[in-house]
Amino acid sequence: MPELPEVEVTRLSFADRIAGAHIAVVSMGKPLRWPLGCEPGQLAGRQVLQVRRRGKYLLLDLSEGLLLIHLGMSGSVSFGAGLPLPGKHDHFEMVTSRGTLRLNDPRRFGAVVYAAGENAPVARKLLGRLGVEPLGEGFDAAAFHQALQQRQTAIKQVLLAGEVVVGVGNIYASEALFLAGIRPTARAASLSKPRVALLHRAIRQVLSQAVTKGGSTLRDFSNAQGESGYFQLEAMVYDRAGLPCKVCASPIKSIRQGQRSTFYCIRCQKR
Repeated sequence: MPELPEVEVTRLSFADRIAGAHIAVVSMGKPLRWPLGCEPGQLAGRQVLQVRRRGKYLLLDLSEGLLLIHLGMSGSVSFGAGLPLPGKHDHFEMVTSRGTLRLNDPRRFGAVVYAAGENAPVARKLLGRLGVEPLGEGFDAAAFHQALQQRQTAIKQVLLAGEVVVGVGNIYASEALFLAGIRPTARAASLSKPRVALLHRAIRQVLSQAVTKGGSTLRDFSNAQGESGYFQLEAMVYDRAGLPCKVCASPIKSIRQGQRSTFYCIRCQKR
């Protein structure tokens, strides 16, 4: 699943190129996770002002309203002039004066949703419960610790839920917890202020590094220019079950948490 770094890498790969473009035609393929929310033809003539990101959502601000794009489990966005004809997994296409924006989503768990603004009910429903942005100035270590004190579940599950801090998905939660030396099963409320400060720093470090490396390409992720990511090649624990820890040489352990695989080092990560 594309996580925050992959979505940010995607944004960076086409935001400058599409800014200022005028929409000519919008067409839809097979139904996605949620309906568009308006007739595609209504978007013609509007201008794309900028592309932002909120959690794992791309936000395209238009001269009237905005589009929220979620990549789902297997989606990817491409943008450019002279794209090939749409294939069977291309389910959204927006032709603009600067190129064509296309969403390819084989599993169709992604979505493109129109909202009149961020205060519109559909936008509030999708964005309203998202936590603080981990790469933004609002991600404060003290406030992070205070929020974790209210959570009695495992810290890995709290990170994945996205209500305290948004966008720390499965890959990056495992990596950040390793870097902070925290066991994924540790109860969030039990973490001391100094340990939470380590985790706060690790989350920012891991996500920033992932963006720099172009995200992670585990199966078929690519940015809007068709480029793969390379962060997975530097992973310390993710998807390394049974392999020696790069720090202490102990075998990396894998468990299931909330139907997701978790990877950690039993020696480097304390309870």
